[in-house]
Amino acid sequence: MLFIFDMGGVVTNTANLAERISKELNISKETFQNISGMDIDSKDSLFARLSNGQISAKTFWEEFSKKSGCKILTDYWHVFFHADFIQGTVDIINSLKKKNRVVCGTNTIESHYLNHLERGDYSIFDQTYASNILGYSKPDLAFWKIILLSENVKPEEAFFIDDRIDNCEAAKSLGINTHHFVSPELLRKDVEKYF
Repeated sequence: MLFIFDMGGVVTNTANLAERISKELNISKETFQNISGMDIDSKDSLFARLSNGQISAKTFWEEFSKKSGCKILTDYWHVFFHADFIQGTVDIINSLKKKNRVVCGTNTIESHYLNHLERGDYSIFDQTYASNILGYSKPDLAFWKIILLSENVKPEEAFFIDDRIDNCEAAKSLGINTHHFVSPELLRKDVEKYF
């Protein structure tokens, strides 16, 4: 079985960077989300283009600066990002790896991807599939199709874990087994037959 783990909210805790960045820029969180496009479901938003690897962090901040009137020279996505492992999930990954292939399938941005690389966070996986490299973000079905193609497995031979129900539903529509992550304890009950 191929296990595909989301990173933020499943393997690591998530940080509300929009709030911290907006405070640093002295603008409201809503203004920050509006300008960046974090609050809309559009493949053309500034944040979606960053997540899909279509623009760099540098370009994101240049465009954000023009739209907001704030002069931004620092990549706040990188300097404020300090995710910690959820140890219970890491323990499950280590148990699964004894008999299965375990990969990371994550929506991320260049800054967070580089931060995880610097810290060695992805080393717990056999492979990492990141949206900023793939060019597609969940719940776009192309995200999973690329992973299945790369791993040479059928949908029914894959098991996807994510904290977002819409991502789980999209993966399930392809025939992939899914688990909507709430806690390591509930995940363990669902996957320990694969240990």
